[in-house]
Amino acid sequence: QVQLVESGGGSVQAGGSLRLSCQASGYISGTNCIGWFRQAPGKEREAVAVFYLRDNRTYYADSVAGRFSISRDIAKNTVDLQLKNLEAEDSAMYYCAAERGNCLYAARVPHWGQGTQVTVSS
Repeated sequence: QVQLVESGGGSVQAGGSLRLSCQASGYISGTNCIGWFRQAPGKEREAVAVFYLRDNRTYYADSVAGRFSISRDIAKNTVDLQLKNLEAEDSAMYYCAAERGNCLYAARVPHWGQGTQVTVSS
């Protein structure tokens, strides 16, 4: 059973930065990816960035490309998401996810963290 714990959310002004961290434990042998999703009130949960564990590939949604950066710290067993140049539209609950697939579709993800809130004021 994979356990995921997010940290690092908070409130910032537009243009500011935050760093989110996903602490993972209990990896199953077939875990292919760790992804960051977000969900704003009234909206669907969407993938924003994914780290693929086997080949270190990354994926970014168009809305965050060039502003967000995902990375893995093997020593700490974390996958971190650096958020820069934040916009009000980035305000959401951010969730860490793990699965054997591609971490792009929330409905397919079996393992979630509890979420961390990011609030950006304009």
